[in-house]
Amino acid sequence: MSKKKKDKKEKTLLRDLKLTWELTKGSRKYLIGIGVFSITLSIIGAIIPTFTAKQILYLNNSLWDKLLFVTVLVLIFEMTVNIFRYCFRKVGNLFYRETLKNIQIELARETVKLETEEIDNNTSGLFIDRLNSDTTKLADIFWRVLDIVPSIMINIGILLAIYLISKIMFVYFIVTITILYIMNRLRFKYRFKVDKEWRKFNEKRTGLIGEMIRGLRDIKVLNAENNFIKKVNNYITESNQMRYKMTEVERRWNLLIGSTNDIIDFTFIILGMNLVLKNMLSIENLVIIYMYRSRLYNLLNYFASMIEIIKDFNLSADRVFELFEGGKFKKETFGDKVLKKVDGNIEFKNVCFGYTNKENIINNLSFKINPNEKVAFVGKSGQGKSTIFSLLAKLYHPNKGNIYIDGVDINDLTKESLRDNMSIITQMPYIFNFSIKENLKIVKPNATKKEIENACKNACLHDFIMTLPDKYDTIVGEGGITLSGGQRQRLAIARALLTKTEIILFDEATSSLDNETQKEISEAIDNLKGEYTILIVAHRLSTVIDCDRIFVVDNGKIIDVGTHDELMKKSKFYKSLYESEV
Repeated sequence: MSKKKKDKKEKTLLRDLKLTWELTKGSRKYLIGIGVFSITLSIIGAIIPTFTAKQILYLNNSLWDKLLFVTVLVLIFEMTVNIFRYCFRKVGNLFYRETLKNIQIELARETVKLETEEIDNNTSGLFIDRLNSDTTKLADIFWRVLDIVPSIMINIGILLAIYLISKIMFVYFIVTITILYIMNRLRFKYRFKVDKEWRKFNEKRTGLIGEMIRGLRDIKVLNAENNFIKKVNNYITESNQMRYKMTEVERRWNLLIGSTNDIIDFTFIILGMNLVLKNMLSIENLVIIYMYRSRLYNLLNYFASMIEIIKDFNLSADRVFELFEGGKFKKETFGDKVLKKVDGNIEFKNVCFGYTNKENIINNLSFKINPNEKVAFVGKSGQGKSTIFSLLAKLYHPNKGNIYIDGVDINDLTKESLRDNMSIITQMPYIFNFSIKENLKIVKPNATKKEIENACKNACLHDFIMTLPDKYDTIVGEGGITLSGGQRQRLAIARALLTKTEIILFDEATSSLDNETQKEISEAIDNLKGEYTILIVAHRLSTVIDCDRIFVVDNGKIIDVGTHDELMKKSKFYKSLYESEV
């Protein structure tokens, strides 16, 4: 590795450690306990082999009193180790728990800041894996290092003690430790490469399984179980093969390293015998070195573990902080202008937009909407009506042109000024796997029982809720699966009404409702007229004939505007749409 690459790698590691350290606030107090227990365990661990060696010598020389005394000391030390290890693990788990919680909450917070197009262009598995798996590698980095470093220092002390006992044995251990260290470095290098590929592919597998669970009802209805299982099978098989490849690397290197250890053990005995026979080493010192032998090779394991921990941390930190830093994944940006009171004046000025760079679906769109006006956008499917709402809510950015609320460009507004004053009821609203009450409180946590019930009454949902066994505490399932399409939309409408925002956008909000319910919802919307700026996208023109103005959209442009009666007289396109419905 070149010096430039090495320096860059070290800077990245220090940066990642610093960023991770900032996320440990609230749990750092546990590190003091971890450090104390770790150092104590390491010191006791260094002392025990000395007494164990003495036990063997006293046993061979029939020194029973001394043997009993040393045996009692070893028991005390071992019991102390057990107690301290229990405390160490308990404090370590507390630190891990709190740190993991902090990191996952922060990562979730950063994830919801992503631009909508980033969610569109990546699988959900990418975000789920990083939130669930990679965060664990960040959470345990500090306490695992604190566990290892004192042991490394103690074992280095043991190595220096062996140098004072026998310089030949010291050189022997230096050579053998170096050989095993190099072998372990090579093992980590190959494992890391495969692990990186596996994690990347596993994101796709997680995403596909998530799609299968969420779309299970449709899979059944389409009788596509076998075809979908084949697709899942391919992903799982390839992921498991990559995982097997990674473990195979481990097995081969473990075989090689294990065999090398056996040879080292053999040469140690031969060397020790020769040194004793030549009076260059006493039997007592040979036994002491033998008892410390495993600790010295543990020194190698500690170094190897440290490298593995750091490599795992580096890989996970790269994946996690990609979401924090906004380099690879774009984050939403907002301005600093605050609108204390929104009137509801909306203007699109020469707006162009396309989901891809190839073709625009909004073309040089311009219009104005007055405060407390009720307007509708009508036209054929795929002409950009719903996209107008997405642009207004700043879920996407225009390729060209500007959008204003009360004369202020939405790019200059704070997030709160924009989204706290706007509600969107979509054609396919997402209902969370919470109770009905929790689904409503997600937009207004402090909502009273009366406010919730009034919102549901206005959305024509209260009577249905009261027929349920658990009423407002009824869990609705993932995506609101236990509710009908119309009930999900009415719950979404109630959610919007609860916030009482100045601007309300209805995007095909009555499309899945029967005629009777549609009539009730239309009446509920009419009740809001004059108090809110209401924008409606509708295919059913009968639901918008009473709007103050109707914008006729075709090919991403407004080709006509007026009341229903005006458009029936002057717009052949609108008249054709209306007559095709009736």
